[in-house]
Amino acid sequence: MAPVVAVSGLTKRYGAFTALDAVACTVRRGEVTGLIGPNGAGKTTLLECLAGLRPFDAGTIAIDGLAVPPGTPDPRLFYLPDGIAPWRAERVSWVLDYAVGFFGGSADARAAVVDILSLTPLLDARIGTLSKGQRKRVLLALGLVVPHPVLLCDEPFDGLDLRQTREVGAVLRAAAAGGRTLFLSIHQISDAARVCDRFVLLSGGRSVGEGTAEELAARLPDGLIAPSLEEVVLGLT
Repeated sequence: MAPVVAVSGLTKRYGAFTALDAVACTVRRGEVTGLIGPNGAGKTTLLECLAGLRPFDAGTIAIDGLAVPPGTPDPRLFYLPDGIAPWRAERVSWVLDYAVGFFGGSADARAAVVDILSLTPLLDARIGTLSKGQRKRVLLALGLVVPHPVLLCDEPFDGLDLRQTREVGAVLRAAAAGGRTLFLSIHQISDAARVCDRFVLLSGGRSVGEGTAEELAARLPDGLIAPSLEEVVLGLT
């Protein structure tokens, strides 16, 4: 399957510190790809470079086969950073209506997302008053009502309890089944294993593996057997 996003040799430096070192990876159309790795691996920096929020120093990012200049947002990608609270004084209903109107989203999709993420009790609440988990669900709703074919999301499960994590995972799987392409940075490997089709594994700013859980396990040194994705990640990083 031809990748919708292809990254090659991507390098990002902050002075003498190299945050991304010749990273290469692909994101396939209609799949949920998990971006995984230890803290400080460069996951957020990679998403920010893909989203055009940070220029990079070397390498290429191609969307549908066309190279994107460094630091240039691409209209086919929508990025949800972690830990943000946009429009703090506005009500949840206003934020969703604004996203639908500004980005050309669907009112039907808005209604469906509100229902499936159980946001009806929050529609009159102001963004700044929401808990971390509530705000995360609202941000996910925002990402699901916009029409961009590729959704980049940093830590979609952060702040959610076990039940909410599983419900949101099902929503993300349904979005991919409906034709969206998702690239998700996920800290908890067990969540990534449950939701994602394939994985991009980073460590120390470098690509150390890409593929399904089974394909990553095949990269382990001879003699190592990993019964879970968590063990695979530990063995490769």
